Amino acid sequence: MVVDALETRELRYFVAVAEELHFGRAAERLGMAQPPLSRAIQQLERRLGVSLLERNRRGVSLTGAGEVLLHEGRAALDATTAAARRTRRAGGADSPGGPRNRLVLAVKAAGSHELLQKLLDAYAAEHDAAEIEVLLCGICEQEGLLRDGRADVALMHTPFNSLAGFDSEELLTEGQIAILPAGHPLAARKTLSLADVSDVPDLPLARWPRYGTYAPGPGPEIHDQTQLAQLIALGRTVAVVPDSARAWLWAEHTAVPLTDAPPVVTHIAWPAHSRSLALARLVRTATCL
Repeated sequence: MVVDALETRELRYFVAVAEELHFGRAAERLGMAQPPLSRAIQQLERRLGVSLLERNRRGVSLTGAGEVLLHEGRAALDATTAAARRTRRAGGADSPGGPRNRLVLAVKAAGSHELLQKLLDAYAAEHDAAEIEVLLCGICEQEGLLRDGRADVALMHTPFNSLAGFDSEELLTEGQIAILPAGHPLAARKTLSLADVSDVPDLPLARWPRYGTYAPGPGPEIHDQTQLAQLIALGRTVAVVPDSARAWLWAEHTAVPLTDAPPVVTHIAWPAHSRSLALARLVRTATCL
């Protein structure tokens, strides 16, 4: 075997150990015994000529080389999973009696509703349009769905989403608003600044997840739009969101424009290596809206 070649099996083994930092838990996660897992990692280190893990009485930790392989290994495993998923979707359209070509479009739940509806209607009118499956996802989940092949294309929002590694086109730029309980004194203002809403003693800012983690702060951790709407209505939090979020406001909410919040840009994004003609047509339709 070529020294620089890595097998998918080896990467799965190593990523499991690197994430668990415990051979026993990693073996259980992989559904195998611990001794062959330990041998596989040792063989991988010998072939690569580097130490990937530090083993001592306190447990297991990653070396610098191990950190690199964990990052690269995750990306490689995502790529192989994505290839399998997208190949199966493409193969379904080629099989006798199979469904027509299908694209999975990832969209944050309650985000870009008007733009999404316009896009779906315009694309459906295209000749030989593919079937579009709308995959509603949580906050900042579009990137992961694109990388592992669960989605073919996504509507993403900067500065909240990362577009690194994707091709993209800008579709919409909008300002941001503060959504407050309708009875709060700040709700009577015509405009607000970020400073106005960032330190209100009785109304802490809602906190959003970024790559699975929440920034520190007194505000509640937000998991979905329904939870956020309820907490605002109860007077427990305030949220800073794109102007298009007005579409889901309740009677108990008030939206106030923010004068100094950075603009939010909605992009249509897709894997840079995609050769899908159906995807190219969808992107063209989106840019013509």
